[in-house]
Amino acid sequence: MADRPILRVRGVHKYFARGGEQIDVLNNLSLEVAEGEFLGIMGPSGSGKTTLLNLIAGLDRPSAGDVWIGESHISQMSESQLAQWRTRSIGFIFQFYHLLPVLTAYENVELPLLLLPLSAAERKHQVLNALDLVGLSHRLAHRPGQLSGGQQQRVGIARAIVTDPMLIVADEPTGDLDARSAEEILDLMGELQKSLKKTILLVTHDPRAAARCRRVVHLDKGQLVEGSVSAAVADTGI
Repeated sequence: MADRPILRVRGVHKYFARGGEQIDVLNNLSLEVAEGEFLGIMGPSGSGKTTLLNLIAGLDRPSAGDVWIGESHISQMSESQLAQWRTRSIGFIFQFYHLLPVLTAYENVELPLLLLPLSAAERKHQVLNALDLVGLSHRLAHRPGQLSGGQQQRVGIARAIVTDPMLIVADEPTGDLDARSAEEILDLMGELQKSLKKTILLVTHDPRAAARCRRVVHLDKGQLVEGSVSAAVADTGI
């Protein structure tokens, strides 16, 4: 673990205007995440989990406060700076995969690399390595419609890691999968976190998914509190 946290959120406030009314989503929220940590973020629907993830990933800006990733003060970056930073620094894993149906698994994974100054040979090496890490080397020529949901999410994970990002953010990555596929994806994420030493932020409402994380925080009325996964599981009767 590095002495300096890889993620620092300081006094972040986020609100939206709706019909002349201010809707507060996050209120004076602070969070630190160590390098290599597997952090779960829980909370009920509408609690601001995805909003927080979007602020950390540089997809949105806080109304007030600061977000640092490593040495990058991302809440102060311009839009063009943020776009370049996201390409190199953030890997995204989505609930509904967000794969392009006309592209093969190989081509979907290659997409983030097209924004980087790499040769075709360099891109090929990184794509094949990423697909091998998720166990899909034999499916690289298949399109999403030819893959199961679990396999599509593996392609999504390969795409997330292909640029060797500093931080991986996963928004309900098992929410569209059956129980067996969800367990396999969680196993894979845990293995990659250990082998690649990546920092992973997992947003989930499922305590079984959160139980795989090293630490879990809960969003409650726009604030984060440390939580117990075992208690959350007990409350659901799982």
